Amino acid sequence: MRRPGPHRIVEGLFIVMALTLLIALAGLMGAGGIVLAAAGAHAAPQSGLDGAAYLLLFHAAAMLGGAALTQEGLLWRPLMLAVLAGWVLGAALFAGDIALRAFTAHRLFPMAAPTGGIILIAAWLALAAAAIGALLRS
Repeated sequence: MRRPGPHRIVEGLFIVMALTLLIALAGLMGAGGIVLAAAGAHAAPQSGLDGAAYLLLFHAAAMLGGAALTQEGLLWRPLMLAVLAGWVLGAALFAGDIALRAFTAHRLFPMAAPTGGIILIAAWLALAAAAIGALLRS
């Protein structure tokens, strides 16, 4: 039985650490989604917080599924890490901008929410490309 080389060990450790961090971020996104849903219902009705909450909750669940697919090696890991990072960044920009506007009447920066939305769309398209790539390889 051949032992993996040092570069494979380091690569494996990086993947495990990256996925663990992304799973932790999914947990924070889920918690943030619940907080925004409650705030939308009680503190700032009609402020758009419901949409931000659902976006965070949905992408938190997608992150867990994506992390599992990545860990199992079903899809190309580098692309999947980019997909997962895109979901975190896009959801943070989108929901963060809406929440900041609801509570402070300020924005993260001009076009933050649309930028987050575009990043989310690109990440979902990258997931589709990863799946098609896996299908073509098999």
